[in-house]
Amino acid sequence: MPERLIETLDQGLAEGTPPLPLLRDAIRESRKRLAERFHAGEPVETLVHARAGFVDQLLQRIWKHFFTEASPAALVAVGGYGRGELHPASDVDLLILVAREPDGELKEKLEQFVMFLWDVGLEVGHSVRTLEQCVEEATKDVTVVTNLMESRYLAGWESLFKEMKAATGPDRIWPSDQFFAAKFEEQKRRHARYDDSAYNLEPNIKENPGGLRDIQMIGWVVKRHFGAETLEELLHRGFLTDSEYQALMSGQRLLWKIRFALHLITGRHDDRLSFEHQRTIAREFGYTDSDQNLAVEAFMQTYYRTVKELNRLNEMLLQLFQEAILEQDHPLEITTINRRFQVSNGFLEVTNNALFLNYPFAMLELFLIMAEHPEIKGVRASTIRLVRAHLHLIDERFRQDIRARSLFLEILRQPVGITHELRRMHRYGVLGAYIPAFGRITGRMQFDLFHVYTVDEHTLMLVRNLRRFSLEQFAHEFPLCSRVFGQLVKPELIYLAGLFHDIAKGRGGDHAVLGAEDAREFCRLHDLSAYDTELVAWLVRNHLVMSTTAQHKDIEDPLVIQEFAQLVGDRSRLDYLYLLTVADIRATNPARWNSWTASLLNRLYHSTHQLLIRCLENAPGQDELIQAKQEEARRLLREQGFEEGRINDLWRELSLEHFLASDPDEIAWHTAQVLEQGDREQPLVRLRRSRSRGCDEIFIVIRDRKALFAQCTCLIDRLHLNILEARILTTDSGLALNSFFVLEHDGSHIESDLRKQEIIESIREGLVQGGEYTPVERPLPKRLLQFARKSEISIIQDVENRHTRLRILSMDRPGLLSLIAHILADQEIRLLQAKITTIGAQADDVFTITDKRGRPLVDPERLQRLVQALAERLDK
Repeated sequence: MPERLIETLDQGLAEGTPPLPLLRDAIRESRKRLAERFHAGEPVETLVHARAGFVDQLLQRIWKHFFTEASPAALVAVGGYGRGELHPASDVDLLILVAREPDGELKEKLEQFVMFLWDVGLEVGHSVRTLEQCVEEATKDVTVVTNLMESRYLAGWESLFKEMKAATGPDRIWPSDQFFAAKFEEQKRRHARYDDSAYNLEPNIKENPGGLRDIQMIGWVVKRHFGAETLEELLHRGFLTDSEYQALMSGQRLLWKIRFALHLITGRHDDRLSFEHQRTIAREFGYTDSDQNLAVEAFMQTYYRTVKELNRLNEMLLQLFQEAILEQDHPLEITTINRRFQVSNGFLEVTNNALFLNYPFAMLELFLIMAEHPEIKGVRASTIRLVRAHLHLIDERFRQDIRARSLFLEILRQPVGITHELRRMHRYGVLGAYIPAFGRITGRMQFDLFHVYTVDEHTLMLVRNLRRFSLEQFAHEFPLCSRVFGQLVKPELIYLAGLFHDIAKGRGGDHAVLGAEDAREFCRLHDLSAYDTELVAWLVRNHLVMSTTAQHKDIEDPLVIQEFAQLVGDRSRLDYLYLLTVADIRATNPARWNSWTASLLNRLYHSTHQLLIRCLENAPGQDELIQAKQEEARRLLREQGFEEGRINDLWRELSLEHFLASDPDEIAWHTAQVLEQGDREQPLVRLRRSRSRGCDEIFIVIRDRKALFAQCTCLIDRLHLNILEARILTTDSGLALNSFFVLEHDGSHIESDLRKQEIIESIREGLVQGGEYTPVERPLPKRLLQFARKSEISIIQDVENRHTRLRILSMDRPGLLSLIAHILADQEIRLLQAKITTIGAQADDVFTITDKRGRPLVDPERLQRLVQALAERLDK
C-alpha cells in the first residue's frame, strides 16, 4: 500500500503538480487505507511499521525539496518514530541535527521545512540542535539521551548523525549502570503517578504500570547495556526465556492494537482507555455480552490480565538487569536460612535450582520466609523465574499436601508482612494457582463507577485494610475498628473471609452464596474446626448485610436492630462482620467513604452490641426506648434552663417516630431551637456539626405548606451540598420540623463560618420569598452515559409501622433528590424520611411515605400513577 501511494506521489511530482496538495492527499489516503486494513484484521505490527515507513519516504522527499546534499544538516527520527513505530495519530518526533548554529539561508530553510510539514498534515514534534547541544542536553537529562539512543537516520549528512551517535554512546556519557539507575527511578515515579496499580479503571495504556512504557523500559536497558537492537537478542544472552519473550510480544501486540483503535476512534493522539471507548473497542474486537459478563468486562479482563503479566515481567527482568549491571562487582554475601533457601546480597534465593521440582511446597515456604524476615530486600529474579516455571505443579495433589496447607495458614498468622506476601503471591501467579477460584477473578472488572478496582485488587486491598486495623501505628485512623480487632481470637479467619468474600463474582447467581460454599470447602480442606469453618462461610455469605442495613434501613428503629441482631446471633460474629464491612467498603471505593458512612456503621454496631449484651429476649420495646431518650433529653434541657411545662407542651405535638429516630442530644437541641424561636410565622434555620452522625445537620422550622420539602431540597441543592438523609416532621399545630443531614459535595464537613452563614441565609431567604422552586432537570454528564440504565422503582409496605417505603434506583446526578421531592409533592404524597445512598453512578434512595392523612399508600391505581410519574421524569 505505501509503495503504490509513493509511486503515485512521485509520478505527480514528476509531472509538475504542486507538492502541497499531492502530499496532503497522500497522507489522507494513507490514513484511510490503514484504517481499512486494521478493520480487516491485518496484524497491527505490520500497520505500525508501515505507517512509519510511509512517513520516512514522505520526509525524505520533502527534505530534498528544501535542502541539497551540501546543506550542513541531517534529519533524524527520534522517540517511538525512531524505533520505526507510528500509530495513526502519533506525533512524528524529529531531530534536525546541524553542523553549526543555523543562520541566514539555512535558518530560513529550516523554518520553511517545519512549517511545510504542518501544512501537509503531519503533526511533528521537533528540535534543532548542534552536535555539541545534543551532548550537553543528553548529559543533563536521561530522557534526552534515551531519545537519541533510539534515533534513526532519515536524510541529509549521515556522517553528522554517526558523530552524534558516537558522542552520546555509553562509553562517553551515561554509562549503562548510571543509565539503568536513572531510568529505574524514572519508572518508579511514573508508576507512583498511577498509584502503582495496573488496574486503574480508565487506564493510560502507555504510561500505566504494565503499559507500553514498561516494555520500552526493558528495550532501553537492553540497548544501552548490551548494544542489542531487539528484545529477541535477550533470548540468546540467556536473560529471557522463549515463553517470556512470547508474553512480551503478545502483550505489546494487544496494547498496540488497543492504541491503534483509540487513535482511529478519537482522531487524535489519545492513550487513555476511557469508559466510553472501552465499550466501542470491545465491540470492535468481537467481544459480546453473556449472562455472566458484559462484553466490555470480558475485554477489560483480557487487558488487565495482560498488563499484570507485563508488570510481572518488567519487575523480574529489571531485577535481573540490576544484578547484572549494578551488582556485578559487589562481593557475594550469603546467609543461610535453611537447607532450601539462602539470602544472597539481601535477596532470597533457592539453594538448588531443582528445589521446586523436588519439593513443590517450598513455593509457599518462600512467602512465609519473606514474612518472617522483613529485613530481606526481595526475591532473587532467578528464583522468581523458577517459581513461574513450576506453577503447573500447584495442582490438586499440591493442595492436598499437609505441608502446603500448613504453610498457607501460617502465612495468614504472621504478625507482619501478610499483605505484602499475598500481593507477592499474586504477582508471581501462586495465589491464583493455589486458590483456582481466585485465579478466575484476576483482572475481572465491574463496569460501573462504584468499584474502582478489579475484583482481585479489591480483595487484596480489603485484606490490607484489615491488617491496618491490627497495627498500632494506624489506630488513630479507625479507633473503634482497631479496638474491636484487638479482641479477635483468630484474625486469620477474617483474612480468609476477606479472600473469599467476592471470589464467586462473574459466575452467575448470588456470589455471596457461591463464595460461602467455596470458603467452606477451603476451610475443611485446611482442617479448620467446624465452628471456624462455619464462621468464615457465614461471613462470606453475609458480607453485604451490615452495609445494606446501615445504609438502607432506619437503624434508629428497635425492630430493625432486633432483626439484624437475630441474624448475627452473638458478639463475636458482630465483631468479625463489622470489621469485614468497613474494610470492604473502604476497598471498593475509598473516595466514597466518609464520616457519615462511618457513623452509620458505628451506630449499628453499638446498638447491636448493646442488644446482644442484654440478650435478644430482653430487648427494650419502643416505649421503654422512647422513655429513656426523653429522660436524658429532659435532663439536658433543664440544665439549659427550660421549664418542664414548655417541654411537655411541645413534645405532645411530636410523633413517636421523632423520638425513635433521634438520640437524646438531638431531641434536646431540636426542642431548644423551637422553644427559643420568637416569631413562628418566620422560618428558623439552624446549622450544627452532628458528631454522632459524622455530618452536619440543617434544622428548619417553618409553617407547613405545599411542596415544602421540595422547596428545601431545591435550595440545598443550589448550595452544592450533598443530602445524606432527611427527616420530616409536622406537629399537630402545623409546624414543620425538617432535618437535613449533609456534607459538602466532596464529602467534607462545612467548615468556615462564612460558608455556614451563606447556607443559613440562602435557605432562610428562599423560604421567606416562597414561590415555586422548579428543580433543574440536568442531563446526565457524558461520563455517566456509559452506565445509563432505566430507573428501578419498588414499593414495600411496612405493616408494623403503618408506612409505605419507596425505593428508587436511578442514575445519580445533581438535583436528583430535589426532582424526586417535586414529583412526590405533585402526587400529594407526604414524606416522612429519606435515606440517600450513592453507589458509583447510581443513586439508591429509600423514602418513607404516607398519604396526606398519614396513612400507608395501598391503592394499586395510585401506586401505579406514582411509579409511572417517577419513571417518566427520572428517565427523561
